[in-house]
Amino acid sequence: MTKALAPSHLAAGLVAVLVGFTSSVAIIFQAAQAAGADSGQIGSWILALGLGMGLTSAGFSLWYKVPILTAWSTPGAALLVTALAGHSLAEAYGAFMLSGLLILLCGVSGLFARVMDRIPLALANALLAGILLQFGLGLFSHLQASPWLVGPMLLCYLLAKQWLPRYAMLLVLLTGCLVAWLQGGFGTGAVALALAMPQWQWPAFSWQGAFGIALPLFVVTMASQNLPGVAVLRSQGYQAPISPVLTGTGLANVLLAPLGGFAFNLAAITAAICMGEQADPEPRRRYKAAVAAGGFYLLAGLFGASIVALFAAMPLALVMALAGLALLGTLAASLKGALADPHYLEPALVTFLATASGMTLWGVGSAFWGMVLGGICLLFKPR
Repeated sequence: MTKALAPSHLAAGLVAVLVGFTSSVAIIFQAAQAAGADSGQIGSWILALGLGMGLTSAGFSLWYKVPILTAWSTPGAALLVTALAGHSLAEAYGAFMLSGLLILLCGVSGLFARVMDRIPLALANALLAGILLQFGLGLFSHLQASPWLVGPMLLCYLLAKQWLPRYAMLLVLLTGCLVAWLQGGFGTGAVALALAMPQWQWPAFSWQGAFGIALPLFVVTMASQNLPGVAVLRSQGYQAPISPVLTGTGLANVLLAPLGGFAFNLAAITAAICMGEQADPEPRRRYKAAVAAGGFYLLAGLFGASIVALFAAMPLALVMALAGLALLGTLAASLKGALADPHYLEPALVTFLATASGMTLWGVGSAFWGMVLGGICLLFKPR
């Protein structure tokens, strides 16, 4: 195989970016507005996030030859919607920088990597399966709601897996877009192509911002994003060094905070799309899908609100069906890995169920608590 990106790499990368943007970009807008950002500053947020995710995803994947995909912190963005109220935009950017510094310190010290190395592979697989379950279920709930859109996509997937498995997701994407267009499901009338402009804001630091924004943002990003992100890598057999990656995402956070880059972390769900068999039958070549995703992230950032508006114009059923179909193989493999070893059967099941439940305690999501409860179950398991 040549060194160039194959269509399957491009398709997997594009699907990952589509899922990442459309699933939570509305929360980014709400968080920016809570800090008093105007439309130009919101465009700067999208630019900073696109640049940070694009450069770290493509850079780390090329350097380590491993599909390392980064993302913004969706739980962190949800936290900011309420946490930024009453704070100035300068204070918000100062808090983003402090949170990035804390992530940078975790990477430099190697503490987070040492903790992750002690987690059994069965529990990592169970954690991933719990995260992905909602997407597998969502495929069929949207099939019920939009049968004439999702049905042809599912049929295309089944046929392509038999005859053209490497191009299955590309064909599914094209089929979904064609069917949605024929049904009048694309609302692209208000989409105009325009480059986003960076808007620098000098950060301001205060103890209120440090304890009310920076510290909670750091905790949520590490517990709800980086932890499952590492679990995804481990469960798929990739052993990329975690500390340098955390150091890089923390550094990107610090540098891009004055433009609106609030948090960068390892991706879980979208990373799983780039690690599946549909990206490439050969696991050692799947890093190219993450490189392609990095390129699409850069484009999305450069064109800012225009790309976001285009993603928002896509029917939700199309995006969710794409995600569900792209993750079927990974979900099956993670369930198999979670339940294969009888010694870890019950702790893995607890991890899977707690993660899939979507529970939130003290503002921290189910991925963290799934791992904690599974670990407690393992601790009390008879030897």
